[in-house]
Amino acid sequence: MSADVRPIAESELHEWLNTLNTGFLSPAKATETDVAQRAKYSDLTRIQGAFDTDTGRCVAAFRSFAQELTVPGGATVPASAVSNVAVLATHRRQGLLTRMMAAELAAAHARGDVLSTLIAAEYPIYGRYGYGPAASISEWEIDVPRTGLDRRLPPDLDGGRIDFVDAAEVRRVGPELHERLRAVTHGAVDRDERWWSLTTGLEEMSHRPYKDKFQAVYRTAAGEVAGLVVYQADDHWTDAKVPQNTVQVRDLLAVTPEAQRALWHFLCSIDWVLKVRTGYRAPDDLVTQLLPDPRSARTLTAADFLWVRLLDVVRALSARTYAVPGVLVLDVTDAAGPAAGRYRLDAGAGTCERTEEAADLRLDVSVLGSLYLGDESAVRLGALGRVVEERPGALALADAVFRTARRPWCPDVF
Repeated sequence: MSADVRPIAESELHEWLNTLNTGFLSPAKATETDVAQRAKYSDLTRIQGAFDTDTGRCVAAFRSFAQELTVPGGATVPASAVSNVAVLATHRRQGLLTRMMAAELAAAHARGDVLSTLIAAEYPIYGRYGYGPAASISEWEIDVPRTGLDRRLPPDLDGGRIDFVDAAEVRRVGPELHERLRAVTHGAVDRDERWWSLTTGLEEMSHRPYKDKFQAVYRTAAGEVAGLVVYQADDHWTDAKVPQNTVQVRDLLAVTPEAQRALWHFLCSIDWVLKVRTGYRAPDDLVTQLLPDPRSARTLTAADFLWVRLLDVVRALSARTYAVPGVLVLDVTDAAGPAAGRYRLDAGAGTCERTEEAADLRLDVSVLGSLYLGDESAVRLGALGRVVEERPGALALADAVFRTARRPWCPDVF
């Protein structure tokens, strides 16, 4: 079998969505509303399809969209976010993803994107295209009775207050709060109008209908919004009519430690609730240490999450800041081409340029992606054979240069 890989026409969007649903193991058929919504928010030139040359049917889907990624130091870089990747089971192992990915990376490089991002559903796939796991997530389940918090007392709000709000208020205050958070959170990405419309029910997808949620904001003593939490709760009772309910956090944004403490203590103070599931947080999130007994928070998930693929090494390494000064010459291999070369990074000056100097370290672009946001150890990768040290001490220097005091966090699935 052969297939033609190309950007889709608007008339093919309905079939493309059905192919995507099938690839994601959903039998749902796209509605006209789904098609209209996708067309409204998508750049069709960035939606690829693979079409079987015998039947003409769409057998694979691929989409990218413009994104901003916050890097260490608070700067943002333009990224191409890859999403909605699916190849039908009837057409696997025919190189369709490789062809779509090659077209995307070439287009992203030509557009001037500094890097590409994605959330990998399967670990083994994307390393061969130059992506490396760059930010991880953890999720905890808090056993509320074990926290050591006195449920007879109101939560400590540090002079502020928490109020329930409706979806319209979330749409009003949420975007500005998120912008403040991502300005100080490397690994965070921007949220567009569609994100806020879907998360508050202004719009919905037919196969993922909106479900009402509880929404509350934390305001400081001065009245400034410093935190937002969105959560759902189940309705579980024992045969003896004793409540055994669990809160599932869908989103919690806090721009100060005080706001974060207030919101977590608030969630643990809700009547009838025995468990609080935190949702995906940074691995070094404060939540467990905000509880008198951190062991009351049991780890549910600890996994890789955001993957990064550098396209323009000079701009990428020049955009972020570094914890210590030092000069490293990196020899980067890249099978797809755009990032290959030798680069001189001056961490003290915050500059990067191509060079012919002798290499200190040799590594693949996927490994550089893992180092980029400061979550991975160069020394550890060296022990695994993924970085070759050409100059003694270069691995230790790279560790000190690239690592960050706090771990990166991407709050969003895309």
